[in-house]
Amino acid sequence: MFIEEVMELVELSSLRGALVGLPGVNGLSTEQRKRLTIAVELVANPSIIFMDEPTSGLDARAAAIVMRAVRNTVDTGRTVVCTIHQPSIDIFESFDELFLMKRGGQEIYVGPLGRHSCHLISYFEGIEGVSKIKDGYNPATWMLEVTSAGQEAGLGVDFTDIYKSSEMYKRNKDLIKELSVAPPGTKDLYFPTMYSRSFFTQCMACLWKQYWSYWRNPPYTALRFYFTIFIALMFGTIFWDLGTKTSQRQDLFNAMGYMYLAVLFLGIQNASSVQPVVAVERTVFYRERAAGMYSALPYAFGQVVIEIPYIFIQSLVYGVMVYVMIGFEWTVAKFFGYLFYMFFTLCYYTFYGMMTVAVTPNETIAVIISATFYGLWNLFAGFVVPRTKIPIWWRWYYWACPVAWTLYGLAVSQFGDIQTSMVDTGMTVEFFIKDYFGFDRDFQPVVAVVIIGITIIFAFIFAAAIKTLNFQSR
Repeated sequence: MFIEEVMELVELSSLRGALVGLPGVNGLSTEQRKRLTIAVELVANPSIIFMDEPTSGLDARAAAIVMRAVRNTVDTGRTVVCTIHQPSIDIFESFDELFLMKRGGQEIYVGPLGRHSCHLISYFEGIEGVSKIKDGYNPATWMLEVTSAGQEAGLGVDFTDIYKSSEMYKRNKDLIKELSVAPPGTKDLYFPTMYSRSFFTQCMACLWKQYWSYWRNPPYTALRFYFTIFIALMFGTIFWDLGTKTSQRQDLFNAMGYMYLAVLFLGIQNASSVQPVVAVERTVFYRERAAGMYSALPYAFGQVVIEIPYIFIQSLVYGVMVYVMIGFEWTVAKFFGYLFYMFFTLCYYTFYGMMTVAVTPNETIAVIISATFYGLWNLFAGFVVPRTKIPIWWRWYYWACPVAWTLYGLAVSQFGDIQTSMVDTGMTVEFFIKDYFGFDRDFQPVVAVVIIGITIIFAFIFAAAIKTLNFQSR
């Protein structure tokens, strides 16, 4: 009920299902974003709200809409303190009181405006030498003109001294003194924790928020699934029935080539498509963390976990389609082994894309860094140059390359137990992949653990970077 009241208060009910989007690109307009910002703060039910030029950058109509929302907020009993820049007559007269300072920060008027700014006008017109305001003239403009440094010099007065000798100044000081004394029996405010909710509640709230953010962003999800289906159909038809052919060296090279290309195509696409999404979400996170809504780790938890069901469905759709068309052996162990490696591979690629955004100031730099490592991963994946052929001083990077572990797992899970002899080598399939690629079937449990570990490491670095690094420009 409270949320509904806030939405009606700032006139956002008609936009309840809209995405905020990017300024000047899509989503809400500038004045709608300002009203949304007000609504976000009202959700915490504050007694006082500070606004810094809420009408800046808006035309007259948009500024009037925003100020109407501000006025509605005041009418609920809350106090709104805001700076204002060149207000129109209507906007200026929507304020109840004015705190006016001249250059240097000295007070020259602190008091009520009155109907049609009558109190303000009466005060300054009462100063000897100040020109009277013309009919229909904007009181805000007139006020700044008659109190300028040039006017002070021309009149030979100091508006600060005039204010300090006025009855208004004495009333304000008496009010400040009265309000500075705490009523009997009151205690200082004390909050046992930094955030209003527990860590678990923050995690669930952030996950719920990310769920709706992804659900209302169909282009991102649709593009990923369309690309996955297209790649599955393309690879399935190109490498049709390849999984049943293991009689020659070239058959295994073709199968390894398919696995290598599939990992690169799908993985890089996942990492690239998630980067702009995380870049936008991080901007929102900066603002909401500054407002004290939640800490960094619950946000990272929500961002990581929301990707998992989408990646699982993506892996399942792709895995079933290519497994049928390529014709790998239909056993429970091999089928679920294939899905296992594809799922965690897409996970670590996606988390890698998120991580690069978190450790860099903007999306452009993240893309450049990602592309650099994609090239290195391709080179050391173990297909272009098998591990057995890599010079000993570079093999350390083979073991640090995530794609190498994926190819190791995929190859061993599908061909590591085949004992049939190859016609052109006389070796069994199991012995050939061990001799040429260095893939040992007994090492498969370690490969599975490492693949999971790489995924967790990328997710952990993303969370740590979000927590410790702040690239805000203001």
